Amino acid sequence: MPRDTPAEVFLETRALTRRFGGVQALRGVDLSLRSGGLYHLLGENGCGKSTLIKIISGAQPATSGEVLINGTPRPTLDPIAAQDAGIETVYQDFSLLPNLTVAENVALTRQLVATRGRLLARLDWGQMRALARDALRVVGLPGDAAFLGRSVDQLPIATRQLIAIARAVAARARLVIMDEPTTALTRREVAHLIRVIRDLQADGTALLFVTHKLEEAKEIGGTGIVMRDGAFVAELDMQTADLGHVAELMTNRRLDQSRYRAEAHKPDADAPPRLTVRGLARAGSYDDIAFDLAPGEILGITGLLDSGRNELALGLAGLDPPQAGTVTLDGAPVRLSGTAEAVAAGIAYVPEDRLEEGLFLEKSITDNVTTAVLGRLRGALGVISPTRARALARRMVKQLRIVAPDVGAPVSSLSGGNQQRVLIGRWLAREPRVLILHGPTVGVDVGSKDTIFRIIQAQAEAGMSVIIVSDDIPELIQNCDRIAVMQDGRLAQVFDGATAEPQMLYAAIGGIFDATEVPA
Repeated sequence: MPRDTPAEVFLETRALTRRFGGVQALRGVDLSLRSGGLYHLLGENGCGKSTLIKIISGAQPATSGEVLINGTPRPTLDPIAAQDAGIETVYQDFSLLPNLTVAENVALTRQLVATRGRLLARLDWGQMRALARDALRVVGLPGDAAFLGRSVDQLPIATRQLIAIARAVAARARLVIMDEPTTALTRREVAHLIRVIRDLQADGTALLFVTHKLEEAKEIGGTGIVMRDGAFVAELDMQTADLGHVAELMTNRRLDQSRYRAEAHKPDADAPPRLTVRGLARAGSYDDIAFDLAPGEILGITGLLDSGRNELALGLAGLDPPQAGTVTLDGAPVRLSGTAEAVAAGIAYVPEDRLEEGLFLEKSITDNVTTAVLGRLRGALGVISPTRARALARRMVKQLRIVAPDVGAPVSSLSGGNQQRVLIGRWLAREPRVLILHGPTVGVDVGSKDTIFRIIQAQAEAGMSVIIVSDDIPELIQNCDRIAVMQDGRLAQVFDGATAEPQMLYAAIGGIFDATEVPA
């Protein structure tokens, strides 16, 4: 990568490498980030992005190579030293302390750096509140006493995201690294976040986004930095970049960006629906939901976070049972009073948060895949057969193209895309009639997305009915036969997946994100 003049560069890495035993995570990475620049770090899961930002933020040492800040080599960079140098990292979970107040979360980092991490040092509470007020003003949040005193765990996700950025402002960050910054945000919230980012840029702060959302990176603009197999591959202008080419650089193969089905699935007019939903309601969440789902059809459901889309997914899975309405599956009524009833009827649900709600991370692939079908693996004496369990796991690993050394490997050792396929495999092992996928590719790289999409399409072609709940509009257009938009707890509009355009859906959602709203 060509280097900028030293006066403009805030952070530089030279020939950075990192080994974990026999695994080479980074291979001689040269990186140059200038003050006020906006960068997107792109690559498949396992390409070295996380390792790189951990080294830059002082969380891990490099095996060889060096990090320079303002042209000065920093051979011993720990988290406090990195923050003291002006590097602040906002991880996906925001790394906030939920039991502390807004003021404490915003200003504590600055105080810790000032005291070199000595937690027992006396804190200046008046200074902390004043610091928090100033930082919150920058990101557009209130600075009154009531808000400063609120516990962070009482606040919505978008507000917590801005509080994490305010913490970076309070710490006088020169470089803010944001890991998947928009995953849990609506497009309006993303637009506000980008306006805050532009203000930070104007003040000379460099921003590094670690992201899988290529379409969003293109809308936002800036410089794309592509990594593959632990090495730097390319640097490009995101506004002019061809996303198919970017995906090819990331994966080393050409990915088809078109729809997976040339035409929307047309159900047999004489065949009964697979799933019939009528008058489904839950107070405060959704009301009078009605739709049919044909065998082999893929239905997308989207909307703002408060539209009721997530609650509807939980209701159909029996996790948050509806209070009214009827559901029939292949003509038979289904009671959704709990997950057991839904699963027994043939409805499987893959949750949005695979780490917190789906996987047993320290358990093996075999244990995770077979959890939902243990009854089928018991022998004559009621004992689970390890041989049958491993055989099922191997079949799912092969079918879903899961990359792992063997089925005994812990799921925590896999990349995000492979973890997601393990979770999908658990429910495919039950051979459900209806598969509900909630945010199926959140935090998944572009190559794994393609693999997951092809798995979904293959299941639909075999006759399984699929519901995808997502706010990723390009993903829905690429995969779905119909796309239903929810507003205020109701199904507002339904679009034909083969003819729908992104702006049509954004307008229907009510969360239009227009790149022209965000000054370059």
